[in-house]
Amino acid sequence: MLILLAFIIVFHITSAALLFISTIDNAWWVGDVFTTDVWRVCTTHNSTCMAIGDHFSEYQSIQAVQATMVLSTIFCCVAFLVFILQLFRLKQGERFVLTSVIQLLSCLCVMIAASIYTDRHEELHKSAAYFIDVSGGRYGYSFVLAWIAFAFTLISGVMYLILRKRK
Repeated sequence: MLILLAFIIVFHITSAALLFISTIDNAWWVGDVFTTDVWRVCTTHNSTCMAIGDHFSEYQSIQAVQATMVLSTIFCCVAFLVFILQLFRLKQGERFVLTSVIQLLSCLCVMIAASIYTDRHEELHKSAAYFIDVSGGRYGYSFVLAWIAFAFTLISGVMYLILRKRK
């Protein structure tokens, strides 16, 4: 049981790390001379960065992605704290339902964020507000990590739902 508990804790911490990296790092959309994420656009040759603001035509979509990624990260961290509390408070044989619900909310939020970005990426990167042409890019590793974090949070949410506290 101790090995299973250690695996679940490591899996959850990995999920949180993936969410932090995908939310913070500047690599959702990359090209040869630029990188962009949901917060800013940067050129790689002179390290000039510009924050994505309300002057962009698809700013509402970017704000939705920003909000849901931040919520997903917060839910994942709260789920871990609730799991630790439930580990010491639950009676033997009870399930970690509250932890599961919070982790599945995190899963839902990251899925919404990545889905919005996937759906709106053409409109997002054709805006005239960019100081360089970013339409010729491709998805970066932060975007891929967001989808991997979706899978990890889904799996851990289901694991918590199935998991019973044993001695």
